[in-house]
Amino acid sequence: MAWNKVLPMDERRKFVLEADLATCTFLGLCTKYGISRKTGYKWYNRYLEDGFEGLVERSHAARHCPQRTDRWIEELIVEQRDRHPKWGPKKLAVRLAKKNPGMRIPAPSTIGEVLKRRGKIKPRRRRKYQICKWPGALTKPERPNHVWAADFKGWFRLGNARRCDPLTISDLFSRYILGCSALAGQTVKKAKPVFKRRFQEFGLPEIIRVDNGAPFGSNGVLGLTSLSMWWVQLGIRVEFIAPGHPEQNGCHERMHRTLKADTTCPPEHNTHMQQKRFDDWRDEFNYKRPHEALNMLCPGDLYEPSLNSYPRRIKDFGYPPYFEKRRVREAGQIIWNQRPRFIGSAFHGILVGLEPVDDNYWRVHAGDLILGKLKYVGSEGLRPTVSAPRNQPKKR
Repeated sequence: MAWNKVLPMDERRKFVLEADLATCTFLGLCTKYGISRKTGYKWYNRYLEDGFEGLVERSHAARHCPQRTDRWIEELIVEQRDRHPKWGPKKLAVRLAKKNPGMRIPAPSTIGEVLKRRGKIKPRRRRKYQICKWPGALTKPERPNHVWAADFKGWFRLGNARRCDPLTISDLFSRYILGCSALAGQTVKKAKPVFKRRFQEFGLPEIIRVDNGAPFGSNGVLGLTSLSMWWVQLGIRVEFIAPGHPEQNGCHERMHRTLKADTTCPPEHNTHMQQKRFDDWRDEFNYKRPHEALNMLCPGDLYEPSLNSYPRRIKDFGYPPYFEKRRVREAGQIIWNQRPRFIGSAFHGILVGLEPVDDNYWRVHAGDLILGKLKYVGSEGLRPTVSAPRNQPKKR
């Protein structure tokens, strides 16, 4: 024999009907149904107000929330999100505070909930990130213009099928974008005028950090090219990251991700239009977009030009009187002991110094850089090659 099923709605109907007939005391009726007198009065009063419909379970959610975000503030949040679809709640909160001084801005968590309700945030799978330590061989930036980073973002095709190679330069301390130029190739000839304009506008940095690819690095002596050797002439130290480790320039590479998402999907029709888009993005990144690594300040709030201005004329390296001096020719050679000796095409036009070490060796200098040695071998004269120091990392 099956147990009889008792439904709460049926029990409430029986209870209110018996209470209406007043066949016994109210306390005795509540005892009969196993409920408290407070609960009994609640259901009986609902029955008197709304009839049997009042016996239906009601939501326990609060009917009024005094801390609920006003409708017009939600509209402001959605408006800013539409203008900056890649910005998160923290950046939107800072932007709203700047545009609406004196207004009580919701917390970033509240802004995130508003965006979720409005369908502006799509759920995505969380990725596990590994915390990387600062590479010991690289300089940690401590002030503006201490370390600049330069790189070519991956090239892409414009709407007219022409190639675009964005050359980006940034200050690693303030995250300030010094330049983003739409070039048509990754060569020294195209990149050098860009760096010259940036040096004239912002001054000279102490260090420039680059990867090992063209036009910054080569397989030649010390991995230098004519571009990076030009930086050395200006008194800038060149710092190469390890081959195959772009995470060592992670700040700059992360900026490339934002650049690609905001300016190249889809690309513009021609180079002029794409450059205009780069310039608008750079202005927003530097002066409008808050940066979490800068405590929600904008890069433009921290950056200031270098006091080391670009010189009108580049001076030759100076050497002690006992050095022999030779200027490297266009073919990368010097004439020494009436014979051509190959130094490297990256040093074209550079005045190098030859330091006598002993009867067999002469050390080759380019300023403070030691390029290698020229070796005397019997009656054959000097060996016409320059060997790089052993501790110099190989370049790809």
